[in-house]
Amino acid sequence: MFNKKKNRFLETLIEWIFRFSGSITTLVILLISIFLFTEGWGLFHSSTIEKGYVLCVNQENKVANLSPKQVKEIYDGNITNWKEVGGSDAPIEILRMDDIASLYTEEEIGSNFEHLPAKLSEAMVQRKNAIGFFPQQFIGKDFKGRILPPETISPSEYFGGKEWFPTATPAAQFGVLPLILGTLWVSIGAILLALPFGMAVSIYLAEIAGNRVRKILKPLIELLAGIPSVVYGFFGLVVIVPFIRNLFNLPVGETALAGSIVLAIMALPTIITVAEDAMRTTPVAMKESSLALGATHWQTIYRVVIPYASSGIMAAIVLGIGRAVGETMAVLMVTGNAAVIPHSFTDPVRTIPATIAAELGETAIGSAQYQALFMLGAILFLLTLVLSIWAEIIRKDPKVQ
Repeated sequence: MFNKKKNRFLETLIEWIFRFSGSITTLVILLISIFLFTEGWGLFHSSTIEKGYVLCVNQENKVANLSPKQVKEIYDGNITNWKEVGGSDAPIEILRMDDIASLYTEEEIGSNFEHLPAKLSEAMVQRKNAIGFFPQQFIGKDFKGRILPPETISPSEYFGGKEWFPTATPAAQFGVLPLILGTLWVSIGAILLALPFGMAVSIYLAEIAGNRVRKILKPLIELLAGIPSVVYGFFGLVVIVPFIRNLFNLPVGETALAGSIVLAIMALPTIITVAEDAMRTTPVAMKESSLALGATHWQTIYRVVIPYASSGIMAAIVLGIGRAVGETMAVLMVTGNAAVIPHSFTDPVRTIPATIAAELGETAIGSAQYQALFMLGAILFLLTLVLSIWAEIIRKDPKVQ
């Protein structure tokens, strides 16, 4: 009786430990997700103008505000007339601090910049068509120019923008469309390459290969999953990138195709191992019944083994996609790291994980770029969630069974 009570107590204790562990894990994942979205959503309340600086125009200028893209186009020299941004027909004159230093002598500005606020005000009054980009600390209370209200980043500009240039001055550009497309191009290409080979090898190991061959190949394939991603990236940089450059006669070989090939190689061990384990769980009686009814070995594999193991196969695909979508270092090394919209697999790209890894360490905490990178993490989270849900829907589809 005592032993029964003791065993029941231990079973109850273990059950509660498992429940507690599961609850803590779920809570941690939920808190991480909330943290990502909370930090990222602050981006849409941040100014696009560099912190500590202001944009100003002459009081007579009719332009009320400028979008981040318009500011960048003006300072890049692509917009040269106020008429193009809703103002009068007059050429735009750009004023920076370097220009102020060339307009006034050191004596006029002052050895400690004590006269600089007055000179900035004077420069904006004298130049009716000027746009100034000055430090806010040198804008005096009697400043006679008009400070343009800082524009916040809108969701449409962020998700639909075609330029990712977070260090652009005076207005940073946070368009994530090139990063999303680059991630999708590389990930889809990797799955299209890895899935046929992975399924072929898993079918071979589960249904065709002998025990001796399986005992040799299975550990070797599983060993590939433990190789650091930087090693795959180095292999891709030394072998795959020059091969693609010579094959397609390209100026550089760091392309979306190189990233897809490297990711496909990295995803293969996961797909092969999980899918092969799922296929080997098919009951022997089911396969023998199929063969007894006159089906060939290949028909049994196609009609019995694969449908029975469809759940495990879909899990293998999801894990493979997750490895491809979330990979950082290898992709950063072989894709060219160019935040441009790709039009083919021979174009250089930049993925979301690579962007986060390359920029987060050098970004000021709380800045617009910091928040934009957290929003990228939220996008990556949603992307993997959608892929997982999609795979689960396919798994439950009767046509797949």
